Amino acid sequence: MKRLCVLLFGVLLLAVTLPMTAQAPDISAMKARPTIQMVGQRDNPSSPTGILPVEYKAAYEFNRLPNQGAGQTIALIDAYNDPNIAPDLAFYASYFHLAPCNLTVVQLGTTNGEGWDLEESLDVEQACALAPQANIVLVEAASSSFTDLLTAVQLASSTPYNASVVSMGWGGIEFSGEQQYDSYFCNIVNGSGQPVTFVSGVGGSCGIPTYPATSSCVVAVGGTTLALSTATPLSNPLQSNYGVETAYGGGGISLYELQPPWQNPACSQYSTQYRCVPDVSADANPATGVPVYDTYSYGGWVEVGGTSVPTADWAAFFTLANSLRVGAGKNTLSQADPDMYTVYYSSNYLTDFHDITSGGSGECAAGPGYDLATGIGSYKASSLATSLAADTN
Repeated sequence: MKRLCVLLFGVLLLAVTLPMTAQAPDISAMKARPTIQMVGQRDNPSSPTGILPVEYKAAYEFNRLPNQGAGQTIALIDAYNDPNIAPDLAFYASYFHLAPCNLTVVQLGTTNGEGWDLEESLDVEQACALAPQANIVLVEAASSSFTDLLTAVQLASSTPYNASVVSMGWGGIEFSGEQQYDSYFCNIVNGSGQPVTFVSGVGGSCGIPTYPATSSCVVAVGGTTLALSTATPLSNPLQSNYGVETAYGGGGISLYELQPPWQNPACSQYSTQYRCVPDVSADANPATGVPVYDTYSYGGWVEVGGTSVPTADWAAFFTLANSLRVGAGKNTLSQADPDMYTVYYSSNYLTDFHDITSGGSGECAAGPGYDLATGIGSYKASSLATSLAADTN
């Protein structure tokens, strides 16, 4: 494992000037928040609780997908520093009998914690569990301002890191002029010339979507409540453990971002003019959360949820799909959303996705097909990865 410490002076040299115009808002004072959630103080320092990695993989069919992300780099963008991140990840991997994961930490500031270390632990540990052979790059922005976070986003896909998937488990309330910052996500290629997919959580509050999830160049991830089919270990490692899944939280309709053509007619019942979010979803309820090991602000194991969880998980999934694509001589996915809506409109929809049809309320009530609670649904990882690997993109 490596830890690269880049001092603030280095940030000034590395950062590319923000794509501002005379009308663009000043985002330097605007703060983003991680979308991680807990139920009370659900920490149990001595042992993990929640849906364990082997259970998660069996529920969403990652256990039927032999690819482990080899040859690909997933970048996780967070704010501030977690001094314990490398040993915490090593302990997590050892506890769950995972091979040691290849973590690079890019430190862009000097401030520790500030409530972001749990998010960082979640991100790297979920990436390690689901894409254990990928290169994992954690970019710790100097602060939680949009300016610093977008600087980190831009750095992640640049040489020498060259991420093909960038995960952003954070967001902020939409703002007028946000479209002028979409250039950080649209049609980006990394330093190796490969296309990049960006993933962000919607925040989980129905009717209040967050940026950057509302960008049409970002895969917006919503939440569900996942119940496993059994609490006992599976007799067959390829068996499914998927039980019942219902909506948790929701998204909404962007105030500013126009609807991309591939989202019509999926969300036309809600809007034909503006972007609808989320696009996809997976388990995010902290009551059915995942275990995270964090010793900086906690004593060890913590059970967490929030759309930060499926954001990191979907990013890991796209890393696996990219590994399959590159192995077949293709480019990595570019902005992935159009490809998934192509599946949604096809006869493969229910083969590749779980359509979440219950839960939620009001505008964010789940129902057949696309909805503002769960998007087009959660993944059947093995089937969907096969479809995305075959896509011409």
